[in-house]
Amino acid sequence: MAATTLAADASSATAAPARYRPMAYGDDTPRVTEGPTAGVRYLVSRTPLQPYARSMGERLAHWARTAPDRTLFAQRLRQVDGTLGDWQHLIYADALQAARHVGQALLDRGLSAERPVAILSENSLDHAVLALACLYVGVPYCAVSPAYSTVSTDFGKLRHVLDTLTPGLVFAGDTARYGAAVRAVVPADCEVVVAGDAALLERPAGRVTAFQSLRGTVPTPAVDAAAAAVGPDDIVKFLFTSGSTKLPKAVVNTHRMWCANQQQMLQAMPVLGEDGLVLVDWLPWNHTFGGNHNFGIALYNGGTLYIDDGKPTAALMPETLRNLREIAPTVYFNVPTGFEAIAEAMKTDAVLRRNLLSRVRLFFYAAAALAQPVWDALHRSAEHEVGERIVMGAGLGMTESGPFALYVNRPQVGSGDVGVAAAGLELKLVPQGGKTELRYRGPNITPGYWRNPEATAESFDEEGFFCTGDAVAWADPDDAARGLRFDGRIAEDFKLSTGTFVSVGPMRARIIAAGAPHVQDVVVTGLNRREVGALVFPTPAVRALAGLPPGAPWAEVLASAPVRARFQQLLDALAATATGSATRIACLLLLDVPPSIDRGEITDKGSINQRAVLQHRAALVDALHDGQAPGALRPSSTPL
Repeated sequence: MAATTLAADASSATAAPARYRPMAYGDDTPRVTEGPTAGVRYLVSRTPLQPYARSMGERLAHWARTAPDRTLFAQRLRQVDGTLGDWQHLIYADALQAARHVGQALLDRGLSAERPVAILSENSLDHAVLALACLYVGVPYCAVSPAYSTVSTDFGKLRHVLDTLTPGLVFAGDTARYGAAVRAVVPADCEVVVAGDAALLERPAGRVTAFQSLRGTVPTPAVDAAAAAVGPDDIVKFLFTSGSTKLPKAVVNTHRMWCANQQQMLQAMPVLGEDGLVLVDWLPWNHTFGGNHNFGIALYNGGTLYIDDGKPTAALMPETLRNLREIAPTVYFNVPTGFEAIAEAMKTDAVLRRNLLSRVRLFFYAAAALAQPVWDALHRSAEHEVGERIVMGAGLGMTESGPFALYVNRPQVGSGDVGVAAAGLELKLVPQGGKTELRYRGPNITPGYWRNPEATAESFDEEGFFCTGDAVAWADPDDAARGLRFDGRIAEDFKLSTGTFVSVGPMRARIIAAGAPHVQDVVVTGLNRREVGALVFPTPAVRALAGLPPGAPWAEVLASAPVRARFQQLLDALAATATGSATRIACLLLLDVPPSIDRGEITDKGSINQRAVLQHRAALVDALHDGQAPGALRPSSTPL
């Protein structure tokens, strides 16, 4: 079949109002009250939070009884040559049985919050079974960022994680990928369990066990007794923060927190509770978006999650596209770079358009801003293929909120909109240095950080609200029902030497959106300087601009005339729309050295740590603002 190419709709400005595929929303119009201190406001949904499960293990048992033959997780089998073949399915009945077998093995080892399970693994069926066993019998676990073991060279963050947790058992999903990290960091008195042959992991000291032996453990009545004893305030897992400013902190997640958050999502997006829920998802389970939000959606609502071994990178995106050509999700979650790649592929891939859009009711993005051109391309593909747009969901949350906290409760959503509070969650808006900080209180909020009472105390105000550090503003000051917009991170903002405040979050989003698809991320500079600058990490897409051979060094690509012309045009366009010194990028430098995870410049989820980049590249920042940085660009026009 010949590919169909979609062109931009030049008449969109005068077209009839857009039609969206029907999707119900929860009725969460906020109630706004004034606080005792000037400027402080409280927001809460008028819709009460409905009863939720006692534990996530209770949900596993429920669906194993009511839909035993339904698939919970599926993953493509890896062939001997390393390629991915047919799907292997784990149905609910088998998932519960596996959880009971492995759960008995965990109980036999006397594991607890003081000696939890640490999981070093990408998303996999074995990873899923171990997590289900832990949450069923009440043994806390922690999925650790694979990057701490496979990308890092000094294993510093992995060592910090294990020192914080003091695990009694470490699971390694692949001996080849995780062997070096295990040998370097895991204490000799901690048992290591591996997927596959235990003999393949050479470990001079310490016990090594095959995961299959845990699955072969015969359950006793102690398993179901342990499951019955799990309460809502028991710890289900630890999730580490990304470590944007300091070393990662272990966020305590209780069963109440996770179950309440899933009920909040279900009330906000009733589509999640409809029969036949299907997700196709790559998002890592060590991160709250993948491990709580999406893993939890499938388990809580009796859905099916196809584990996508792809990822929004040049090397792995083809696997994601292959999966989406075959498996039609009913809801689909991704980060902006993933949606950007999908939007581009759908312009020419009719099979992808037909399958992906056949029954999806909701797209949902998080982790960064989604550029308007990507948004527009998704809408054009949907209108071409099915005659209507797919609702794009958006919101705001964090590891400490489960993560779901705010969501946009209407199909007309714009970049930066974060919406209204989830049912049962109280918001507190507090003036802070010219901005408004957002704070949370509710059943989905963490009780604190594991073994870090100082950080816990610092994170809650005198009324028990969690201080997020996120800044928000009203989408429409005259209409609270429109909700809130994201206004950056308070800690990232700074002043120029003139005393003018620079709002970093909105500026970064503006540069990334205007520079799509050639800007991966931006670090805004200018603290105590006269002008604002930008350090830009370009995407691999700039190679297509350069016109150089595929293997050309990255520095040569960025120095090529076509690439420099593209970023000069971007800089000039940004300058033309600037309203003053705080919104005008006066100097820009393309970085040919990628951010380093070992130096903390990039978090495990791939986001830029502004502070770390500024700290480790201070000399480069000085050179940029002093006019001494080779290759730096400045706007063609002078400021007004």
